[in-house]
Amino acid sequence: MSKVLVFGHANPDTDSIVSAISYAYLLNQTGFEATAYALGAPSEETQFALDHFGVSAPQVIAKAADVIGEGDVLALVDHNEAQQSLPDRADYRIWSVVDHHRIANIETVEPLNYRAETVGCTSTILYKMYNEQGVDIPQDIAGLMLSAVISDTLLMKSPTCTEEDEAAIIALAALAGVDYNTYGLDLLKAGTNLSAKSCDELLNMDAKSFPMGGNTVRIAQVNTVDVNDVLARKDELTALMQDASAKEGYDLYLLLITNILDSNSTGLIVGNSAKVETAFGVTAVDGTAELAGVVSRKKQVVPPLTKAYEG
Repeated sequence: MSKVLVFGHANPDTDSIVSAISYAYLLNQTGFEATAYALGAPSEETQFALDHFGVSAPQVIAKAADVIGEGDVLALVDHNEAQQSLPDRADYRIWSVVDHHRIANIETVEPLNYRAETVGCTSTILYKMYNEQGVDIPQDIAGLMLSAVISDTLLMKSPTCTEEDEAAIIALAALAGVDYNTYGLDLLKAGTNLSAKSCDELLNMDAKSFPMGGNTVRIAQVNTVDVNDVLARKDELTALMQDASAKEGYDLYLLLITNILDSNSTGLIVGNSAKVETAFGVTAVDGTAELAGVVSRKKQVVPPLTKAYEG
């Protein structure tokens, strides 16, 4: 094994990029040669964290073949599903996965190292791995990992947040030298600056596709402090979602517009609205549905939709 290429999922969020950086650093401190990559440019939230702690964003790659060498292997963080990953990953050895999502459609020819836990953030798992291996976390890496856990748990307000995530936030904030409440609010607010984003950017800044009952479901999410600011662009968003659905064959395209202040979401729906109504016990009106208390795609959206499709 020559080098480990570490990368998160496409349309990367903060945890995806940070996990690649922090896992690559951990591997480099424990006898491996590793490099972090990203499958997309940082969001404004992620860039805020990178700038705050003085860390450069990883190189963006479109396929492994562009950077991989003979004997190199892949390490996946914050994802495992093929449709969220590099398009040519099946051509190379997957050596390691560190993730906190469901496990689906991943196959390997050789055994691998697989670390998956039911916590709110991959960076929480990596925080534990640093401690297990006795590796000190530098201030800048600690700050990035803190940012990731805050982002994924909405500053501990998300139902995905566990006691382990809370403990990681407290410990990482101390290492980073910041107050997690003050810094966390600034970080989350940076991610809600949507006015300069095009509708295409809004739909792709945090979007994932999922196989459900023989269909493909696309779920995008944006965080905001004013849902109406996003809904004001409903017609353009809907048109783009319809075009993408026709091109990619999505049975359902759902845009979650999440208010980080009151922890509720509005769903903008293109396609099979009946599955949304069944999954959440709501009635869709004019292509939208109010999803009270829903903030987590992983825990509150994918499972009930999967049940609606496959149950």
